[in-house]
Amino acid sequence: MVFFKPLLIYGILESPACILGGIFLMAEAIEVTKNRLVSIEKVRNIGIIAHIDAGKTTTTERILFYTGRTYKMGNIDAGNTVTDWMDQERERGITIVSAAVTAFWKGIRINLIDTPGHVDFTAEVERALRVLDGAIMVFDVEEGVQAQSETVWHQADKYGVPRLVFLNKMDKVGANFAGSLQMIKERFGKKLAVLTIPAGAEHDFHGVALVLEQKLLLWDKDGSGAEFSEHPIPDDMKNELKKYRQELIENICTYNDDLMEQYLEGKEIPVEDLKAGLRRATIAGRLIPIYCGSSLRNKGVQPLLDGVVEYLPSPADVPPAKGINPQTGQQEERHPNNKEPLSALLFKVQTDPHVGKLSYLRIYSGVLRTGGTVLNSSNDKTERIGRLLLMHANKREGIEEAFAGEIVAVIGLKESKTGDTLCDSRHPISFESIEFADPVISLAIEPESKSDQEKMSQALRRLLEEDPTLRVKSDQETGQTILSGMGELHLEIVVDRMQREFGVKLHTGKPQVAYRETIKTEAEAEGKYIRQTGGRGQYGHCWLRVIPGKQNSGVSFSSKIKGAAIPANFIPSIEKGVREAAEKGVIAGYPLTDVEVVVYDGSYHEVDSSDMAFKIAGSIALQEAVKQARPVLLEPIMKLEVSVPEEFMGQVIGDLSSRRAQILGSESRGQMRIINAMVPLANISGYATIIRSLTQGRGSFYAEPSHYAEVPSNIQKEIISKETKGED
Repeated sequence: MVFFKPLLIYGILESPACILGGIFLMAEAIEVTKNRLVSIEKVRNIGIIAHIDAGKTTTTERILFYTGRTYKMGNIDAGNTVTDWMDQERERGITIVSAAVTAFWKGIRINLIDTPGHVDFTAEVERALRVLDGAIMVFDVEEGVQAQSETVWHQADKYGVPRLVFLNKMDKVGANFAGSLQMIKERFGKKLAVLTIPAGAEHDFHGVALVLEQKLLLWDKDGSGAEFSEHPIPDDMKNELKKYRQELIENICTYNDDLMEQYLEGKEIPVEDLKAGLRRATIAGRLIPIYCGSSLRNKGVQPLLDGVVEYLPSPADVPPAKGINPQTGQQEERHPNNKEPLSALLFKVQTDPHVGKLSYLRIYSGVLRTGGTVLNSSNDKTERIGRLLLMHANKREGIEEAFAGEIVAVIGLKESKTGDTLCDSRHPISFESIEFADPVISLAIEPESKSDQEKMSQALRRLLEEDPTLRVKSDQETGQTILSGMGELHLEIVVDRMQREFGVKLHTGKPQVAYRETIKTEAEAEGKYIRQTGGRGQYGHCWLRVIPGKQNSGVSFSSKIKGAAIPANFIPSIEKGVREAAEKGVIAGYPLTDVEVVVYDGSYHEVDSSDMAFKIAGSIALQEAVKQARPVLLEPIMKLEVSVPEEFMGQVIGDLSSRRAQILGSESRGQMRIINAMVPLANISGYATIIRSLTQGRGSFYAEPSHYAEVPSNIQKEIISKETKGED
């Protein structure tokens, strides 16, 4: 078995069962992997995205096994999956960080990223989709389209990522293939290309039928599902298959004039022509290929892999990467070609206990070499490439060069962070960075001793490099460090990592909601800072106007100074004072948002005016203007989806109403009722325990941030009173 290990590791064989047939490929396989002589047309950069518990990691494990990348299938319950390698992931049975792996299927190299499904770690999905060319969207066929399913689908739309759909868990009680297809059509308005249909369902699910090829595949040879047999379509499936095939051909022909002409003439279109037409329509985002199966029961994954090869794009199939030349300000393009100037986007930073800081790059053009130097066009600093690595989850393989279209990790980058562009200094380009949502919940942390203080600072610095959704600030009054994140689980994981990985002993407070402040009307105010001491004094004077801004617009600043009322060189100082004051808030110490600030008048002193004086004047003016503009508190509102048995509906809705929830409606999904609601984050702390108590342990819920809304006046007074008194 040791003799054959290279074959399994590098994925040249399609499954361990093919060992004998691959003996003569060994020398070639090792050489191909060593030199990585794979043309860009034979590369697929894809991600697996879905709602939590839809089966992403299980599907990834099957892909790795059937491609020969692993010799044993991992199991989430056993805690031995490849991509869920962190202790926190294995203990909780969920994916927390995205993991990159590489496998081969039918001569195609698949760079695969398994992403988290929990909303607290949605940033991992965001940055993965930013650099991927295609995606597999996994649905639980009994649940259909769930809340996070919609979120990640729209994230994929945002970056124009073509995708396949895998309707998983066909063996599950309540599995509804047709119902799931209908939900996808209704929610996303996309035309579907159904390529496999299930043979049986629930406990009777035993295989899938290929719609175009008109064959039945049965996984009846061994329990691992590595081999399957082909059979004619049974009589009881022929009518159903004919219906799906007719619809599939019509949908493909709709987007291809040549095929449509053959179809209207009644000709039998060759399967290969239909596949070519479907590939073009999929890459263009017009059709969504649909597959079905059960990853846990090892059925239906190989046709899905065929779909990745046949329908998802290679780096050469997607539009060239567009960016701005920082020297000229003009838009430029980079094509996926090794001969073009180097360009790459840093999309993820990870702290590795063995090698230190790992920076993940998607290379869009050119060649990256170990020991070379690159320009970080985002901060105009030069970086040296220490080592280049191909990643297999948390395992590493050293390489000397990385080529256009590849996803690799780099050791040695010191000044680069998530979203930065690395490029050839002679041909600079800057790609659009990655935007992340703001935190919605905070937690106070304190080190147990002075020795832990230094450890904590080091741990936080590394974690902040890794996680762009994490925020840290110090409370000067209490001396506490305030950690802000995307949810209670997010903060729990961060604290757990600080304790385990960095050995920090901590005390933690209760999670606190991240409120915001804004204004309801327009107002103006004067800011004047005059200090006269023995020598040179300080003089800063400005007038500001504050205007309610659009939702999620943050704080914008502009100048409408006429003439020379304030010299132009002092305007940035006023803006700095405004932004610092906005960060501290006015009525309860929470950051100001959705406000337009305009400086329109003021005065200066030829001798005494300074940057510091105008900064303080800007801060004073903002605070005074906000106080006059009817300031209010905003609170994060969560989109809540509660799944409960029918008999507990009334009880759960009554409880939600007492939590200031707005009930949007309910629907049936399998044997459960789904309640959709909007509810303030402050009112669902610890809701997991509450919903289990209300439903005898049979209910569950999912919540994700939706928007900020004004806090009711009576509650607002309580919060402001609490904050101004300095209570915990």
